[in-house]
Parts: sequence; C-alpha cells; structure tokens
Amino acid sequence: MTKVQIPMTNMPSIPTIICPDQSALAEALCEKFLYLAQNAVPGPLTVALSGGSTPKRFYERLAQVPYLEKIPWTRVEFFFGDERAVPPEHADSNYRMAHEALLQKVPSKVHRMEAEPGRAGEYEQLVRARVPAGNKGLPRFDLILLGIGTDGHTASLFPGTAALEEKGKLVVMNEVPQLNTRRMTFTFPLINVAKKVWVLAPGKEKREVVQACLKNADAPYPIARIKPEPGELLWWLDRESAF
Repeated sequence: MTKVQIPMTNMPSIPTIICPDQSALAEALCEKFLYLAQNAVPGPLTVALSGGSTPKRFYERLAQVPYLEKIPWTRVEFFFGDERAVPPEHADSNYRMAHEALLQKVPSKVHRMEAEPGRAGEYEQLVRARVPAGNKGLPRFDLILLGIGTDGHTASLFPGTAALEEKGKLVVMNEVPQLNTRRMTFTFPLINVAKKVWVLAPGKEKREVVQACLKNADAPYPIARIKPEPGELLWWLDRESAF
C-alpha cells in the first residue's frame, strides 16, 4: 500500500492516513476494506456508502481484481448515508454512481434510499431492522463512509439546516435552502454510534476545511461533529488536502 502517514504537530489526535494522490488513496481504502471484510465477525457486514467523486474511485477499484475476487461480497450489506431527491437513474443520484461503479458487479444486498417521495421514516425502520443494535440500543453500522464539502457539510448535513439539531430521528429529510433542494440523510445520533467512520477528504478544494478541523476539534463545520463513541474515526487525506 502506497501511503504516507505523517504526524501533525499542534493538532488534536484525529487518526489520519495521508496518501500521495487520489489513486493511491483509493488503493489504500481497498486494502483496508478487504481486511475489514475478511476479518469481520459472522453475520452481515453493514456498510453505509457516500456519494461524490472521491468514493467513486474507491468503488471502481473495489470492482476490480484482486478485490472483486477476494472480498466475501455475499456477506456485505450496503446502505446509503444520504441521497438526493431524484430517481435512481438520475445523473445526480448517489445510488446510480455507486451502482454503476460497484454494486451491479457484486452479489451484495443493497438498500437504496427512496428520497424522491421522502420516505425517511421507512428507511430508518429498515436500518433498525437490518443493522444490529449496540449497547445504546441504536443500530451500529460496521462502517460509515463520509465525505466533506467545501462548506464543511457531510452526508446531507449542511450548515444552518434543521437536521444538524436532530436528537431523536436517525434518518430525516433535510431542507437545504442554499442549494434549493431537499435530501434524505443520516443524522448525528446514528453516525456517531458506528463502529467505524471513514472520512474521505482528498483534494486541494478540501484543504481549508480539513486544516480547520484538524487544528480545532470544535471547528464550526458539521463534519467536526462526527465523533463516533466508542467507535473508530479515521480521516483519509492526500498531500493536497493535508498540507
């Protein structure tokens, strides 16, 4: 695995993996996912996917040898952490991207978010039924993948939106007036009980937010509120976002 892991002085202890570029980052993610899948406890490996260009590279590489052959795909059960209110065939659909890059090529169970009719309650019920609960009584994903927007949003938890303050519901429809849209998203109560959360944030356009969050654990961005307890938080960066 080609990666560079460099200690960052005067920063909080957020575990980070720094890769030379996005291709190396995708490869490193695949190796880590392979290890996770091969060493998981019996039962489904529950994974919530994210959208965007960064995970697309990761998904495409997973769909290639050797990962296509080595990962026990029938044990993996995929969900989505957020979705735009568009049909699954729409160009903006997170599901469409993941389906074309990976899901159509593997025999895993997949649960698409039906955001167009706003069925957040139904998706929460599905998550509660399919994902084993932890000691807090909440569904505890084995892995949740997240990205970071240039405004510091993650999933569809955008700055200034109502979903940021949700304490009870695990999945909600969130109005995002700055984008004139409405999206379905996991909320903090669900994300922050996951066993593992991987934050994918390469690219120079992410550098300002990444640096602010690494320097200040309470930076004023939604992504800074991702603190799984007692789960594992791991940030995946490249040189452009890390320095």
